[in-house]
Amino acid sequence: MSIEKVRAFMQERGYAHRIREFSVSSATVELAAAALGCEGCRIAKTLSFAIGDRTILVVAAGDARIDNPKYKAYFGTKAKMLSHEEAPLRVGHAVGGVCPFAVNEGVEVYLDQSLKRFETVFPACGSSNSAMELTLSELEALTKPSVWVDVCKLPE
Repeated sequence: MSIEKVRAFMQERGYAHRIREFSVSSATVELAAAALGCEGCRIAKTLSFAIGDRTILVVAAGDARIDNPKYKAYFGTKAKMLSHEEAPLRVGHAVGGVCPFAVNEGVEVYLDQSLKRFETVFPACGSSNSAMELTLSELEALTKPSVWVDVCKLPE
């Protein structure tokens, strides 16, 4: 189970005690925000994409959307999200619990600038009913090697 992989990953780094599991779903930004009692924009959603044989994750603020021209300028190709069937195979976590921790070998992690508005954010932890609160520096440290990018747009 993905949450057990994340729990082991976090245990090795001293963060496992911060994982929160809910009796309700946190599979979407809206559901996660309701489960946590926070604004949806503070949910650090992890979007999974295929670039040929490469698998990349973009962690973005809950209210951010991929900006196709920015994405194409940075990655050199059009954004192609993984399907519900592809995500567990390529990333190691199913849609609804995709997170940037304990991912399959070779998965690249990118942190979007949209997160930088917040002191702390709430990424999922490998299941559709889990999350944890992290500072941006903790998120960055736990996803190394990760790269900060600007490939999203915020609502107007």
